Amino acid sequence: MRTTTRPVRRAGEAPSHPRALTARVVEQVIVHSRYLDAALTETLAASAPQPDSALVQEMAYGVLRWFHQLQTIAGLFLAKPLKEKDQDVYALLLTGLYQLRYMRVARHAAVQETVEACAALKKPWAKNLVNACLRSYLREEARAQEAVAADLIAAFSHPAWLIEEIRRHWPDDWESILTAANQRPPLVLRVNRRRYTREQYIARLAAAGIAARALPLTPTAVQLEIPMAVQALPGFAPGEVSVQDAAAQLAAMLLDAQPGERVLDACAAPGGKTGHLLEHTPGLDELVALDRNPARVALIEENLTRLGVTAQTLAADAADPAAWWDGRPFDRVLLDVPCSATGVIRRHPDIKVRRQSADLPRLVEAQNRLLDALWPLLKPGGKLLYVTCSILPLENEKQMQAFLARHSDAHEAVLAPSAGRARAVGRQILPGDADMDGFYYACLRKN
Repeated sequence: MRTTTRPVRRAGEAPSHPRALTARVVEQVIVHSRYLDAALTETLAASAPQPDSALVQEMAYGVLRWFHQLQTIAGLFLAKPLKEKDQDVYALLLTGLYQLRYMRVARHAAVQETVEACAALKKPWAKNLVNACLRSYLREEARAQEAVAADLIAAFSHPAWLIEEIRRHWPDDWESILTAANQRPPLVLRVNRRRYTREQYIARLAAAGIAARALPLTPTAVQLEIPMAVQALPGFAPGEVSVQDAAAQLAAMLLDAQPGERVLDACAAPGGKTGHLLEHTPGLDELVALDRNPARVALIEENLTRLGVTAQTLAADAADPAAWWDGRPFDRVLLDVPCSATGVIRRHPDIKVRRQSADLPRLVEAQNRLLDALWPLLKPGGKLLYVTCSILPLENEKQMQAFLARHSDAHEAVLAPSAGRARAVGRQILPGDADMDGFYYACLRKN
């Protein structure tokens, strides 16, 4: 896939139409490998009049969640592939199929509105094509279902390389992993225990008519029965609560930083774990939070400001300590490395389209560099918590085994069973375990 981008909104584009906007967003992802959330935000911001953003988001996320399945079905009814310049029409066709398969929209309305969206794309010639394909699907839905059932890629709506990786490494769990990755994710909150106990916040939600329950593996996690806009959550704006999956909330507990210690959060943006560390352990001597991208450092600072906590934030490459480290060692290092993100596909379905098997060696090498660069910054007796949101052993236990083989002054500090399934080194949470995202944790102590 190419990584070049072009303006989200084209000159002379017709007034916003939710299905046309969805097609624009999906095209940005499948053709230009853009991040879904960025493409969605920019497309909605550039649209006038203001579109039905909730509808566009539902369709864009849904099309990418079921992309491989919808692609198989579209192939049944297209006489030939559409040209590269008409991938917006292809994305619109997938949007129509998604409505017919997964949304509670009247079928005639879904077809009519999708066909009309061709005009908003400045492709009126495509109306007959889109109309014919969608109506063929309605007539031959049983045939389409048979094609899906006969094709593993379509049935689980994942790319072939990823299905094979997961089947190979998780032979007893691969089907449940793929199924969990296609579910809508729950909205999970982290209660700021400097402000409330979890029980007090759940009571506050109940008073506002919002049903929620405590999650068992961490004392701060609350799951809403029905997701809602975070800005409407009681106490969100003043930092009484944050959005963070329960699996990610384990990081602060497992790092086990103590008052008076110096802590490094090496790949900190957007700041969720940074904020949790400061909530979890008041009285740290200092917390240093890094990210290479200045714009993402601004996100860390924005989150910390909302929570009412402070840290030293730096725009710097954690793998190049000579450029930023002051020479004072750290008692604890949280290293949440860049990874394949195969454990959080339910939250970011574009991963299934953007991520390629060829990306893995590059990611593993980046993880190696970070580990080797930051290990000398840790005090003797100090701990480094290695974290990924991947379920692939190459990035997880195999990475840790290789590191331990390179560093004779490192040994594993065994984590509690609550951190997931025991692996050769560290622990793995699989997508769907206790309704959590997929995360890997390993703790290393310096001799």
